[in-house]
Amino acid sequence: MCRLADYFVVIGFDDQKQSPSNGKILQRFPHKDWEDSPFIDSIEMFCQPLRWRLSSQRQQPSFFMFVLTDIDANRHYCASLSFTEPIAVHPTKQDDDDIDDESITSMDGSTTALCTTGAQHHSIMYSTKCLVLVSQHNYREALKNCLTIIYTVYIENMDVSLEVIVSNILACVDIPPPGGPQIRFSIGANDRQFLQPPLSPTIPVTETTVYNLFEQLGIHSVVNLVCAATTEHKILFHSRSFSRLSDACLALTALMYPFVYCHIYIPILPSPLLEVLSTPTPFLMGIHSSLKNE
Repeated sequence: MCRLADYFVVIGFDDQKQSPSNGKILQRFPHKDWEDSPFIDSIEMFCQPLRWRLSSQRQQPSFFMFVLTDIDANRHYCASLSFTEPIAVHPTKQDDDDIDDESITSMDGSTTALCTTGAQHHSIMYSTKCLVLVSQHNYREALKNCLTIIYTVYIENMDVSLEVIVSNILACVDIPPPGGPQIRFSIGANDRQFLQPPLSPTIPVTETTVYNLFEQLGIHSVVNLVCAATTEHKILFHSRSFSRLSDACLALTALMYPFVYCHIYIPILPSPLLEVLSTPTPFLMGIHSSLKNE
């Protein structure tokens, strides 16, 4: 039996830095690393691939999966649910005509100063917060359902303990090995969920990702991509949807079965790491379409 998820992480906007482009880990459970699955640093960069920034408008919650690879080449599947929370921005004294200093008051009451040039002032801004579950298994729907429940309990102030929900996800949901029976479980929020392990430990589970890849790119393009992947070429996807990037990379590696893709695999590459594209080795990566000219 294996854990459904190894870590639950809350990541938010880092208002202590002068540049509003970084996130920081606000909470992490458990605090100590599992011996069989160490925590991977820099996860905050992948939660907001286009950099962390404040917004003048509230954004709708969004979900996508990204993949991190550890030093032993083991993949860790990260489910991320992002949403925005209001923070107060107070203009302070201007030192010159071109630079406006602003202080940001977060939800916990702490205040810090930011420097903005030529920016429009808003008394209320919105910062992004991400809820992330890290797992060794690609159970997309189960992880998404768990994050949705956590988000709902948090936003609606439901009479359910978030600590109990998180502990149930990390410690009380054991999944059978491939080929095992379907399981039903609850994470303590009056929910009823089920999970079906894959039939084989080696045959990839693709759901609709392969169909979507053929639908979006066409059969000739997909055949060319499979040939490029098997002959160790560099492959870079770009899309305005992070979910499509993850699905495209998953589908392409699945089409290589029974071969296994063993080169650099980063379905969603954050903008601060674009220099990785200059590596001389083969890779399979994805970037947001807004970055394709950089």
